[in-house]
Amino acid sequence: MHKPKLTVLGAGPGDPELITLKGVRALQEANVVLYDALVNRELLEYASNAEHIFVGKRKGFHKYSQDEINELIVKNAYESGHVVRLKGGDPFIFGRGAEEIEYAKQYGLETAVVSGITSAIAVPAHLGVPLTKRGISESFWVITGTTSARKLSLDVALAAKSSATVVILMGMSKLLEIVEFFKEEGKHKTPVGIIQNGTTSNEKSVFGTVDSIAKKVKDKNIAAPAIIVIGEVVNEASEQIETYKSINKNSFPLRKVI
Repeated sequence: MHKPKLTVLGAGPGDPELITLKGVRALQEANVVLYDALVNRELLEYASNAEHIFVGKRKGFHKYSQDEINELIVKNAYESGHVVRLKGGDPFIFGRGAEEIEYAKQYGLETAVVSGITSAIAVPAHLGVPLTKRGISESFWVITGTTSARKLSLDVALAAKSSATVVILMGMSKLLEIVEFFKEEGKHKTPVGIIQNGTTSNEKSVFGTVDSIAKKVKDKNIAAPAIIVIGEVVNEASEQIETYKSINKNSFPLRKVI
């Protein structure tokens, strides 16, 4: 009889090479993989002996509700054994991973968490943007742009008052509201970078200021999924973007991890 188990696994920001070795091993041992919309499908090759079930949610389209996903986890664990819940980025950063672990424990499943590289850090870094740098930024905020009530987080207003770097996930539909908070603090010329599909072959980016970024986003047709970075560290990307894009073109094949 299969022992029911759930592993909540972070797939990283999009580049399939940015998953951890421990994550690869979890996929190789999986009987069922429930995967999200932002997961790079190449990673499913590591789970060649498992059943793959898409449970992704994107704006305007939900294959399954969160309650239904929770039920699928338990059902498949008892029927098949080891369920890997594969999520983009890190599952504990706006990923609802903790909720799924809590639900699974209520039904007696063994549980494990394998952290992933969060897009909040990896995507800016891919274009040479450090979230902290001596003499420029001593700290950073990571904020959801859209709360469970579908509103902009009020933490954005607090972050706009600070000197920290501000990273906003799931905020593209609220961009005009976001920049308004910074304008109210007199930060019209503060640099802003927005990166769509970061670390992937479909990556697009645009850079400007609090005053100019909305128009530049429209002109360049930047859309979700994208990360918004606001702060002086964004200037660090200006001379490195082409170098990093060149590196990204040299992809490497997935290798079996023993």
